Amino acid sequence: MSAALLRFANPLALLSGMIFGLGLLVSGMNNPAKVRAFLDIFGDWGPELIAVMGSAVTIFGVVFWLSKRRVKPVCAAEFHQPTLKTIDARLLTGAAMFGIGWGLVGLCPGPALVNILSLDPDVLLFIAALLMGNRLAHYLVGPAK
Repeated sequence: MSAALLRFANPLALLSGMIFGLGLLVSGMNNPAKVRAFLDIFGDWGPELIAVMGSAVTIFGVVFWLSKRRVKPVCAAEFHQPTLKTIDARLLTGAAMFGIGWGLVGLCPGPALVNILSLDPDVLLFIAALLMGNRLAHYLVGPAK
């Protein structure tokens, strides 16, 4: 990748991350109580996040479709396609653990990182547990192949 493209890529990545974080804040996705209320369909359900999820899926779908029409990405030398293409027990177990953890705590990694500057002990504990779980899985199960 050329030096000029690298100078363009880093500020673009920073701007993209800032827009993503701002979107999480504005939508309330960083509020664990709001997320848990959204997931509580049989209790005191709060449907407000449907618009957030629907918008995210729609925008991703359009951008993904547009990316398929390009030979190479804007800020990289090549597209990186996933090498793992099978649905196996490892994937299903990890997805279930992620979903259960998200449902119990009301945070996933993106909103938790947005909340890290709050220095809320619950958020910091969540981040620590997330990192420890990641390392534990790496050593016990090993990296995906």
